[in-house]
Amino acid sequence: VQLQASGGGLVQPGGSLRLSCVGSGFTLDYYPIGWFRQAPGKGREGVSCISRGGGSTYYADSVKGRFTISIDNANKTVYLQMNSLKPEDTAVYYCATDERYSCGRYFFHYELDYWGQGTQVTVSS
Repeated sequence: VQLQASGGGLVQPGGSLRLSCVGSGFTLDYYPIGWFRQAPGKGREGVSCISRGGGSTYYADSVKGRFTISIDNANKTVYLQMNSLKPEDTAVYYCATDERYSCGRYFFHYELDYWGQGTQVTVSS
């Protein structure tokens, strides 16, 4: 199982970015996929997850209404569309998965087995 995150960059407040997480070595829609972030000097925070098959999603309160997670099984990719970005969204973003768990509020509390390498998102004017 391998994950590769990309799509980060520098964006002004109020702007948008779309992150991609490409999976290989496994069938993407058999696994829940989560996005996490870690800002400098802070702990890791769960941002969003999507269930096996993409039927349900979950968002942290801090991003609800601004971020959208989606899955493209044909391209083995999970996307995180981030709109109305704020400076406090600045962080390294990671995608992760573990077939033992299900997407939901507790997904972010487990020690997941598989992680992508992270992509930097900087929101600044």
